[in-house]
Amino acid sequence: MIRRSILIPTLVAAAVVTAACSHPAPAPAPAPQPVASAPPPPIDSARIRDSLANARRLADEQAAARARADAIAAARNTLLTKIYFDFDKSDLTDQDRAALDAKVPILNANPGVRIRIEGNCDKRGSDEYNLALGQRRAAAAKRYLTEHGIDASRIDVISYGAERPVAAGDAEDAYAQNRRDEFVITAGGDNLSAPGR
Repeated sequence: MIRRSILIPTLVAAAVVTAACSHPAPAPAPAPQPVASAPPPPIDSARIRDSLANARRLADEQAAARARADAIAAARNTLLTKIYFDFDKSDLTDQDRAALDAKVPILNANPGVRIRIEGNCDKRGSDEYNLALGQRRAAAAKRYLTEHGIDASRIDVISYGAERPVAAGDAEDAYAQNRRDEFVITAGGDNLSAPGR
């Protein structure tokens, strides 16, 4: 006869196993139902139009600022454009007069601008002669500008003779580059504006 102390735990274990096997497996969780998404917000055409208009306005302002900067740079370059002289001459050529004519409207548009005209020579001739020739060259350019309406008090002149060559050598092309008037903005250059702006 089986001992009762062994039989009862065995029966209990068998009952547990049987009970576990007799229950059906849990049903799988239902698949999540798709959530209906909210419809996209309506297109705000007025807002898009305003954004495009602002972008165009900004692009136009940037283009205008670039154009102003370019015009000012061109005006500065025109004021600084050198003029050149024939050997032993202080007479203005047609090309010199054209370069000076281009300076007049810029000087008229900028009454606070002052310039200095620096007369220069090639190295041929004595120091005294070249200083006097450089002075005549600077004075010729000043005279032309004042005859075209620029106040003489806005223009200083100085001669450097042959002291400041821009080209070295004894060839005519070097000499031609050294026979010149240079123009320097001495006041008002920071507030320079282009004519008609």
